[in-house]
This record gives sequence, structure tokens and C-alpha cells, in this order.
Amino acid sequence: MIKTTRALLAIVMVMGLLGGCAVADSQPAVTANVIALKGPTGIGMVQMIAEPGDQWSFTLAGSPDEIVAAIASGSADIAAAPTNLAATLYNRLNGGVEIIALNTLGVLHILERGDTIQSVSDLEGRTLYATGQGATPEYAIQYILKQAGVNAAIEFKGEHAELATLAAADELDLVMLPEPFATSLQVQNPSWRRALDVTELFKVAVSSSDHPDAVLSMGCVIARKEFIEQHPDVVDAFLDAHKASVEFVQGNPEEAAELTESAGIMPSAAIVLKALPGTNITFVSGSELRGQIEPFFQILFDANPAAVGGSMPGDDFYYSAR
Repeated sequence: MIKTTRALLAIVMVMGLLGGCAVADSQPAVTANVIALKGPTGIGMVQMIAEPGDQWSFTLAGSPDEIVAAIASGSADIAAAPTNLAATLYNRLNGGVEIIALNTLGVLHILERGDTIQSVSDLEGRTLYATGQGATPEYAIQYILKQAGVNAAIEFKGEHAELATLAAADELDLVMLPEPFATSLQVQNPSWRRALDVTELFKVAVSSSDHPDAVLSMGCVIARKEFIEQHPDVVDAFLDAHKASVEFVQGNPEEAAELTESAGIMPSAAIVLKALPGTNITFVSGSELRGQIEPFFQILFDANPAAVGGSMPGDDFYYSAR
């Protein structure tokens, strides 16, 4: 009887352990709330947005202000955002966010109605119409002009669409536009020629500077520090999925363009397909991330400290520093 009792107790204990495991296994997985900016910054996530599964819940934002509100309130855990906004949020939230990846390099292009601009020196004495005053586009082009010793006037318009509309109507003759607006302009008015790639101009400008490793990086991924600390495995899984999505976009441009339209990231698959080569979709994480973006932030800071929120981000801003 004693042996029988012991056997029964052992069985009960084993069943209890198994039951406990079953309860643990049945706990719902964490779903990361992700907000992505419409346009090139969100294209690299299109495969994840199209098939989010139980791991991610996506919201698309029409402006950076929506991202600021979502991260600050905690309603979003991860965000695809402009790079200088990431640094600004880090300072505004007292180190409350970390940058975990770069996903978009330079998307700016200089276009002209004519054939007079072949190099940055040809901008001497000209008026360049642009957008992005007080943000990365302004600081990037001003830095390029300064490094090249070129004196050109820059007149800013408020919105990309406004500038593209004026250009399409032949009211201007020299503009700097980001993708997909650069491609859209050429589709609407074929008299416009893509003269200079601002990303390439920036590479040349930094090559002889104090920050030769700086890369013109316009889109990144950030996460709330609290979420990273509580769910590092979810963040790492997100990075793996994001890298796979970028590789999908790079290897399957036609399918990616269709998904981008259907997901609402951009309105026209045809424009997306034409614009993809100029969007510089990428994926950079780990130690390489800091090596590229920190000197770029230094350039922005030197131009105007407010561009990165008043001070350079600390070591705890970089996820690879963990």
C-alpha cells in the first residue's frame, strides 16, 4: 500500500508539473505595436506589414508628429522614423528610446529641367528649391555645398507634394526632392532630368572631412527602452524579420511594389517600382549601425544642435551597446 501511495503521489506531481507547463505554454505571446511612416521609411517592412501574424501589430503614420505621440505615450513599442527624430526623441524622453537599426539611406535627388547640372560645382550661383527646412535635407545639402565651396541659394517649400506640383507645371527649373516624389515628377513631366544623387554627393563631402565614416541615413528603427528591457527576445525577432523583409524587397521589387500599394505605404505600385532603386532601402544593425550613424549625428549637431534634440545621444542610445 505504501508503494502504491508513493506511486500515486509521483504521478500526481508529474501531472502537476505537466499541467503547469501547459499553463505557461498557453500564455499569450507578446505582440509588439509598431508604427511606420508612410513612404520609403516603411517600404522595408512591407513583408511584415502584409503578413504580421501574431507577433506584430502595425499602424501607418502620415507624419513624424504621429510617431512622436505614439512613442511618447507608449501606444507604440517600435517605430520606423527619420533618423534625426530618433535622436530628438532620445533627448526629449530622457534616454527613453534606443536606435536598433537603419533601414533607409539617402532618398534625396536633385533634378533639373534642362542639362546644365553635371556636378555639385554647377550649382554655383543657382537657386535650388527644396523641402525639409530645419531637418536632415537642409543640413545635408548645406554641408555638401560648404564642403565643395559652392555658393548656391536654397529656397524651401513646405511640402514635397507642393514642390513637385510646381515643378511639374514648369514653374521651377531646379529642385531637390526625395523619393518617390522625384520619380513621380519625372513620370508627370518627362522634361525633368535626374541630375545629382545627394547620397553620392554626401559620400564625397565626408570623404575629406573629420567624419569620413558618416553615411547619409534618413530612416531608422527605434524602440522604447522599457519594451527592450522587458522583451529583448521580441526585439531581436523583430530585427530578424525586418532584415528578411528588406531582402525580400531587394530581391522581389515587382511583388514588393504591389504589396506597398495594397498596404497603403505608398499609393502607386508603378511609381514604387520605378522609385525603388533611388530609395536606398537597407538594413544595418549591431556595431555597424553606430559606426555609420554617430558621425552623421555629429555633422547634424555641428550644423545645429537642435537637429538632434540639443545634445549628442549617449552610449545607451545604441542597441548594439548592450
